[in-house]
Amino acid sequence: MKRTWTIIGVADVASSFRWYQSLFGQTETKPAHDYFGQIIDTDGTVLLCLHQWGSHDHPPLTSPDHVQPGNGLLLFFRVDDFNETLLRARALVVGLEEEPHLNPNTGTSEFALRDLDGYYVMISALAAI
Repeated sequence: MKRTWTIIGVADVASSFRWYQSLFGQTETKPAHDYFGQIIDTDGTVLLCLHQWGSHDHPPLTSPDHVQPGNGLLLFFRVDDFNETLLRARALVVGLEEEPHLNPNTGTSEFALRDLDGYYVMISALAAI
């Protein structure tokens, strides 16, 4: 098994950490560092890494001023608790980017919202509902 660790630049790791934990219905914990944290599923799978802008010499993570955050990036998560995730998402944002709808390509329900740093986050049901 091979897995990717998607790393995004964020302004405030602790705030983004809480935001994603809330979206996924996870118990609130603190990130390992104030400049880096991993959102981890119950089975130990890393779902997303959050890296503070400019904390290290990683060229694409030096500053959000160089490009629009999320340009060319779609964070796509498949969840097994779609309806509950939708309720949590509505509590996190003023409005969704895309209301729940059926994706004809996957046959699953999905919706989209923006995170604290403006990244486009698509949530899709793990299975057809």
